[in-house]
Amino acid sequence: MSGRYDHLDESDVRVRPSRKGSRPRTKDRPAHVDAVLGVVTAVDRGRYTVRVADRTVVAMRARELGRSRIVVGDRVGMVGDTSGRPDTLSRIVRVEERRTVLRRSADDSDTVERVIVANADQLVVVTALADPEPRERMVDRCLVAAYDAGLDPLLVLTKADLASPAAFLRHYAALDVPSVVTGTVPGEGGGAVDPAALDRVRAALLGRTSVLVGHSGVGKSTLVNALVPDAARSTGEVNAVTGRGRHTSTSAVALELAGGGWVVDTPGVRSFGLGHVDPASFVEHFDDLAAGTSGCPRGCSHDEPDCALDTWVEEGHAGPAGAARLESLRRLLRSRTGEDHG
Repeated sequence: MSGRYDHLDESDVRVRPSRKGSRPRTKDRPAHVDAVLGVVTAVDRGRYTVRVADRTVVAMRARELGRSRIVVGDRVGMVGDTSGRPDTLSRIVRVEERRTVLRRSADDSDTVERVIVANADQLVVVTALADPEPRERMVDRCLVAAYDAGLDPLLVLTKADLASPAAFLRHYAALDVPSVVTGTVPGEGGGAVDPAALDRVRAALLGRTSVLVGHSGVGKSTLVNALVPDAARSTGEVNAVTGRGRHTSTSAVALELAGGGWVVDTPGVRSFGLGHVDPASFVEHFDDLAAGTSGCPRGCSHDEPDCALDTWVEEGHAGPAGAARLESLRRLLRSRTGEDHG
């Protein structure tokens, strides 16, 4: 080579960059160790309202999260502007592992689950004692969902001024499900929730994240407005022809209680699909009966002639209330497979 190039080395060689740039592709994602943690309190058309300490932040999902769904109750990590100032937008880059998941399917034949709320502690089944009439089958299905999700169930019975709760409560006595009975007292706008009953509800929700579920028209949003006066959840009347309420709340929202804790109001439901629930795992939530399934034939539905639970109960292993508990368990299992959802 001529002496003209003798003084050159590789650092003098220019490499033409590719059209896509010379930066190497990588599947490694940033760790976002500085992400600010918050709790999703509402979801609206791709925008997430997130509570961070003493402020509220509006955020969007980062592209790197893909199609993973973010729901009310999720604990998320955010980057960007997390000040909460008007017209600012943060970015959700991480969803923390969920402690509990309340879910439902479209119907009983669909095993694809739809997550409703994450990280709740308690499922509050709100049902009216009259106007509309209580539907025990729907309540049963909500209890199945609660046990499956690992949530503590609570029954809140409204409109006790119109009907006695005694017969309804006897139906659930064997399940030991706690309950609170509420009614209304005369006042402007048709009356208000009885203050003493409201205090009992408030005590049951204190310090917990509770999800309220119930048919439209049972007084769920009225109860929420009484618990959180600035919630402004819309309420509706019961249709005189169908006996069912109008859907008033259109989306789930988490509201902070003044004494501590959160209440998640959900839209009124007409059915609760349980196609995702495995009967075998469901029985495990009944401690006094679960051990008796060891003698069951393979694939036992626990509601058939050869089920070992009958012998288990007859021998007294489930205690004095064993027979009633077993019948209640089977009623719940049947509610999962029946055609009538409510």
